[in-house]
Amino acid sequence: MWRSTNKLFMRSSKREIKRLLSSIKNMAASNYLQSEDQFLCCICLDVFTDPVTTSCGHNFCKDCITKHWNSNYLYLCPMCKKEFNTRPELHVNTLISEMVAQFRKAAQQKASSSSRRSEQQVFKPGEVPCDVCTETKLKALKSCLVCLTSYCETHLEPHLTKSGLKRHQLIDPVENLEDRMCPKHDKPLELFCKTDQTCVCMLCIVSDHKMHELVPLKEGYEGRKAALDVQIQQMIQKRRHNIQEIKDSVNLSKEEADREVAEGVQVFTALMESARGLNKLMDTVKEKQKTTEKQAEGLIKALERNISELKKRSTLMERLSHSEDHLHLLQSFPSLKVAPQTNDWKKVSIRPSSHEGTVVRAVVQLEETLSKTLHRSSSLRSRHFFFTGSQSAVDDPTGH
Repeated sequence: MWRSTNKLFMRSSKREIKRLLSSIKNMAASNYLQSEDQFLCCICLDVFTDPVTTSCGHNFCKDCITKHWNSNYLYLCPMCKKEFNTRPELHVNTLISEMVAQFRKAAQQKASSSSRRSEQQVFKPGEVPCDVCTETKLKALKSCLVCLTSYCETHLEPHLTKSGLKRHQLIDPVENLEDRMCPKHDKPLELFCKTDQTCVCMLCIVSDHKMHELVPLKEGYEGRKAALDVQIQQMIQKRRHNIQEIKDSVNLSKEEADREVAEGVQVFTALMESARGLNKLMDTVKEKQKTTEKQAEGLIKALERNISELKKRSTLMERLSHSEDHLHLLQSFPSLKVAPQTNDWKKVSIRPSSHEGTVVRAVVQLEETLSKTLHRSSSLRSRHFFFTGSQSAVDDPTGH
């Protein structure tokens, strides 16, 4: 019984070994690690620890299957439920154990590589991308002037480790590396021609720049930089001078504005005083007019009373005229002839108030004030024109 079980176990192990060898070949062919699921114990659901293989061909952690059988009366395979008459003897499967070790090592390396890659910055607009990255473009760390390629940290590693690539010239990442090649000879631009003020390659020296003054790129850059620094400093000084002139003009403008405001306040204060005097004059004229109208109203009422009295006498005389008693009529005439007591209306008159001259004088005074105001405003405008005209003499700060 034990022999048959052992033979079955050996056949199953051979089948498992063949399957694993086939998996290894597939992994080697595709250069790809198998998924973690193939190395998981179905009991603890973790990667195998001391893997053992049952006669039915299934793999478990040695501790997991031991504890499983210790807690059950029947010896069953947890995967296929196959029952064993006797408890199988367990031995660590060295092949699977080695594969698990390789898997753990590869997983750690992959995790470490992923961690390093995740720490690298993803390419952003305005930055130089890695020319080798195919999926997510990472930020380039260096550019190679020999390969004319920009590399991220991961893809730069061969240039730092391999002897043949170590000799390549690396610089900070730049775009358009092809611009560093001579468009005529397709060679790197390595020198600066001071005669023609241009960068040249080694073949340009022989063909187009014989007898020219040639210097290394660094020396050419330093010379151009020094000249440009002098030019920039001159431009800065000129613009600082322009700024000071503008500030002086602003200060002058402020002084003129303050003076104009003060004079304007003075002028319009005088106008307001004149307006208040005119209002007072108008009130005086109206008051005098009211007094005149009141006096006239009293005279009119007195005259109307006299008229009423005279009408009464006329009525009485008309009534007496119808009488036959002529003696009585003659005797009544003296009383009818006496006029009612009245004033001497010839001496009574309503004359205009004597403020006509006051109005004229006020108008003349207001006219003089307005004339002075216009004269001052004209003077202020002349000074302002002089200021704005002088301001145009300031150089344009955008000029060279």
